[in-house]
Amino acid sequence: MTLSASTSSRRSQSPVNIWPGFVDALAALLIIVIFLLMVFVISQFYLQNTLSGREKALDSLTQQVSELAELLSLERQANSDLNLSIEQLSAQLQSSLGEKDRMEATIGELTSALRESEQSVTSLIGDLEGASQQMESLQERLIEEQRRNAEALADMESRYQEGESALMQERELTRKQRDALDLLNQQIAAMRDQLATLNQALEAAERKDEDNRVKISDLGKRLNVALAGKVQELAKYRSEFFGKLREVLGDRKDIRVVGDRFVFQSEVLFDSGSDALGLEGQVQLDRLARTLLEIAATIPEGLDWILRIDGHTDLVPISNERFRSNWELSSARAISVVKFLVKAGIPANRLAATGFGEFSPLDPQKDEIAFRRNRRIEVKLTQR
Repeated sequence: MTLSASTSSRRSQSPVNIWPGFVDALAALLIIVIFLLMVFVISQFYLQNTLSGREKALDSLTQQVSELAELLSLERQANSDLNLSIEQLSAQLQSSLGEKDRMEATIGELTSALRESEQSVTSLIGDLEGASQQMESLQERLIEEQRRNAEALADMESRYQEGESALMQERELTRKQRDALDLLNQQIAAMRDQLATLNQALEAAERKDEDNRVKISDLGKRLNVALAGKVQELAKYRSEFFGKLREVLGDRKDIRVVGDRFVFQSEVLFDSGSDALGLEGQVQLDRLARTLLEIAATIPEGLDWILRIDGHTDLVPISNERFRSNWELSSARAISVVKFLVKAGIPANRLAATGFGEFSPLDPQKDEIAFRRNRRIEVKLTQR
């Protein structure tokens, strides 16, 4: 009895050992911290992949814009070259016309000189006729006045020879002037040929320019017709897709059609402030995926369609460790829907996720009903 009492007294006096419990608590806390770090790292990894995909898409769009700008620059350069050629041809034409005017003025001057020469020759011929008459008269009187008029006769003969020499010179000058006139006529004919050639070249350039304009206009019309055909064809499949989707999802107030897109209220798919799909949301999206796969099998390969998932939020700002703004929340929700559809069998190259935050509201009011309508996921079947 005494031994039992002393043993009980020693146990009550010994200190309580709390170290194992403290170690267990630290281990549990360390596991929780490691788990949170892993979740953070995984989310950062997925977010980085998403941003990388957007950057690639932006680079691709930038490259396409650059190619279109280069094509437009080439077309403008070709048009500029064509305008320059037309201006050069017009300048040559003006120069040729000016040369033609100068040639015509020269021909006028030569013609006037030729007329004056002809008048001089006529005058000389008249003088010669008068001299011949005088010679005849002198010959009649020559017998009587031979000795007396010998010197006068010699003088007349000298004058006659000088007159003939002058006449020959005038005839030679007239022949040269006629040769010069013929040469000028040949030059004028050559200039007219060159002018005709230039006119033909100008007309050919104008016809080519008109043909190019007609071709460009025809290509534009054909492109518009092709685009209109693609839009109409896509509209047919969009109508069929929305019709079947209404049949599958039923008549629900929180799932409706607005314009050319299907609208899911966020409460159907997500909890408040979360981008994780709920069970009901997964069921609805699974129906959407099955309907889309059924429609996609009938869409022609040449129609480059895409299903765009748009995330929207209300005006109430959000800021926590996961989402710093409504932009991030709306984008994350759209990405969650895209990932689910990819798992359901929709090709990833046929999906696009976009986040609009609070900046594209359906209802501009600032009450709870408007906030509820604006918190939504929109699904749009469109073309790239």
